Amino acid sequence: MSICSLCNGFSDVQMTCKTCGGVLGDMGKVSDYFDDYSAYMEIDQLKVENGYPSDLANHQCIHLFYCSTCHSEELQQIQE
Repeated sequence: MSICSLCNGFSDVQMTCKTCGGVLGDMGKVSDYFDDYSAYMEIDQLKVENGYPSDLANHQCIHLFYCSTCHSEELQQIQE
């Protein structure tokens, strides 16, 4: 299992909204939003079921970013 530096607070990332140019806020792993208990499941197991077939093999963590200006959402692959 690889470690996501963004999830664990080792790094910070500044993303710009593609729609309005505003600052995107990191809302965490997209898999945390699947259901009530997904935040408590094994990360590697969720990667098998999350709809991104290569993220486990490529050691990527899919994060949800949100723009508070225009309310758009973007998914970004963060290298672990």
